[in-house]
Amino acid sequence: MSQFWWVVFPYLTLAVMIIGMLYRFVYNQRGWGSKSSEILEKKWLRWGSLMFHWGILCVVAGHVMGLLVPISVYKALGVSTEFYHTNADVFGGLAGLVATAGIVILLVRRTFNVRVRMNSSTSDFVALVLLLIVVGLGVLVTVGYNNIYGPYEYRTTVGPWIRELIVFHPNAALMKTVPTLLKVHIVASFALFAVWPFTRLVHVFSVPIRYPFRAPMQYRSRVQYKR
Repeated sequence: MSQFWWVVFPYLTLAVMIIGMLYRFVYNQRGWGSKSSEILEKKWLRWGSLMFHWGILCVVAGHVMGLLVPISVYKALGVSTEFYHTNADVFGGLAGLVATAGIVILLVRRTFNVRVRMNSSTSDFVALVLLLIVVGLGVLVTVGYNNIYGPYEYRTTVGPWIRELIVFHPNAALMKTVPTLLKVHIVASFALFAVWPFTRLVHVFSVPIRYPFRAPMQYRSRVQYKR
């Protein structure tokens, strides 16, 4: 089972994600993106969307710094273990809480606002629920586990495992001593990758590169103003 969860399962979910993205891009380009529901309800969307997007951007940045940058780099720069984990707990925990609050707002809005719910699909709820599970578990690890049992040094286990996964040489033994809560968080994250192509989350890859170079658009009011 260790080989399945930490070798087979990650590649299986990533394969589903890549193939699904390619299929959707080729056969359903009109459905690619995040269908806006702002016209149906704006107040809750504004707060939920801002909190989620800014929070998740900080969370992703923290994951890149913690998982893709080897611990030897931090030691070479003179960053102590205590300093690193203190900042990771404070800023990572805060970003996670903000992102979680944003997801909760968006989920409540989509569930209890009749107009928004009537224009929602099953995939919309699946994406939000999975995001809540993944981010919520991350917050529990950062804010809960690390402050009760002490900071877990994932940079010597999960970090190397992720980097070896990227170069197609994963070592499942590295995940043996990882806390169960963190393991569930990682499995849920890869499950989210698997459903990614079939939800509105695909809009993450729609980078508007040409937007700054678009032709200028002029608007003229139909109302005649008196000078």
